[in-house]
Amino acid sequence: MVAGILFIVSAPSGAGKTSLVKALLARDPGLSLSVSCTTRTMRLGEQEGIHYHFLDQPRFRQAVDAGDFLEHAEVFGNLYGTRETDVRTCLEAGRDLILEIDWQGARQVRERFPAAVSIFVLPPSIAELERRLRGRGTDSDEVIARRMTQARDEMAHYAEYDYLVVNDRFDMALDALAAITTAERLRLERQRPHLAKLF
Repeated sequence: MVAGILFIVSAPSGAGKTSLVKALLARDPGLSLSVSCTTRTMRLGEQEGIHYHFLDQPRFRQAVDAGDFLEHAEVFGNLYGTRETDVRTCLEAGRDLILEIDWQGARQVRERFPAAVSIFVLPPSIAELERRLRGRGTDSDEVIARRMTQARDEMAHYAEYDYLVVNDRFDMALDALAAITTAERLRLERQRPHLAKLF
């Protein structure tokens, strides 16, 4: 069996990464989303094991010390991490997997999975990014200012990624993500085992 492809998707807050990934998963039944662990509190409508594995700080730090995480990072005072066993189990079963993580996590993952395909989602402009963040109506001016500073820091790491997708028009950005997943599946080394009889 050919192992699944690991896709890394990163973006600054407000670029639309989560909405794009959700739409891509709905379109492509061959993709799964890795469920991360976090220490942040559960939001309305979220479910344990579907949106995140919710851990308290001591349990999370225990998992870090045990080397359970493929990557982990602190974002706005909360800890996030991806369990390595979850990723390996999925890929070994031949399923393609998406990791929604920041550039720090992406860097850690590429060290252990150099073949991972990384995609960075960008807003069409800094002004549009701020407009989207304000449009949420959930954050104070102080939080938005902090997110904008962090967004600029994150965007400085764009050159570490294989692909860049600008989310100007949602449908076009979604098509671009789908094109990347299709192209990666059609690579020679992935197709050859399936087409061995033909050759």
